[in-house]
Amino acid sequence: MLNLLISFACSALSSALMMRFVTPNIWITMAVSAVVFAGIFMLLTRIVMKKVGALMELAQRDMMANRGDKAVKELLDGLKYGAWQIYVKQQIHSQIGTIYYLKRDFKEAVPYLEKGFVRNWVGMSMLAVTYMKKNKTGKMVETFGKAVSGNRKEPMVYAVYAFCMDRIGERGKAIEVLNKGIKKTSDERLQENKNLLESGKKMKMKGFGDMWYQFHLEKQGAIIKKQTKAMTGRRKQVLR
Repeated sequence: MLNLLISFACSALSSALMMRFVTPNIWITMAVSAVVFAGIFMLLTRIVMKKVGALMELAQRDMMANRGDKAVKELLDGLKYGAWQIYVKQQIHSQIGTIYYLKRDFKEAVPYLEKGFVRNWVGMSMLAVTYMKKNKTGKMVETFGKAVSGNRKEPMVYAVYAFCMDRIGERGKAIEVLNKGIKKTSDERLQENKNLLESGKKMKMKGFGDMWYQFHLEKQGAIIKKQTKAMTGRRKQVLR
C-alpha cells in the first residue's frame, strides 16, 4: 500500500536526520521515527477513507435515484484508492456486486461479490444465495460461514443462512444455525423462527423489514403484494 510506503519513507528520513543533526541516541531516534510513521500513516488513511466514504455516499444516492449504471461507474473509478488503503478494493467490489444483484443481473454480480469484503455480510450473503440457486451447496455453506465469522453480531445473516439451509432440505442444520445466532445475538426474531422450524413450519422473515427482500428469496408476486399493500396504506392515510 502506498500509504505504508510513504509512511515508512518519512520515518526512515526522520531517523536519518535525527542521527545526523540532533542526537546519536538510537532509542530517541527510534521513538521519534515511530511517531512520524504513525502520524503520517493515520493522516493518509484518514484522507483516503474520507474520499472513499464520499464516493460510497454518492453511489448510494445514485442507487436510490435509480441510476445504477452511474453508481457502478463511480465505484469503478474509486478502485484507484485500493493502491493506498487495504480492503478498499474488496469493499468497492462488494458494493458493485450488490448493485448488480439488486438489479437481478446475477451474472454480472457474482464476479464482483466473489472479490468482495468478507465483513460485508450483505454481499457475502447475496453470493451464498447465488450459489444455492446454482445448486452449489458446498460453496453456499462455505460462503455463509465466512459471512457469519466476519459478522457474528448481525442477526439477519444467521436468518438468511438458516432460510437457505431449510430451502435445500436441511432443516436440522438450519436450526443449528439459528441456535448459534441466538447465542451470539439473543435476537427474538431468530428464536421465533427456530420455534417455527421445530414445529414443522416455514420461517417468517417479515420481522427483518425491507432488507429481507433485497436477497430475492421471496417470489416476485409476494414482493409486489407487499409493496401494493404498503402503497394502499399510504393512500388511506392521505385520504384521512
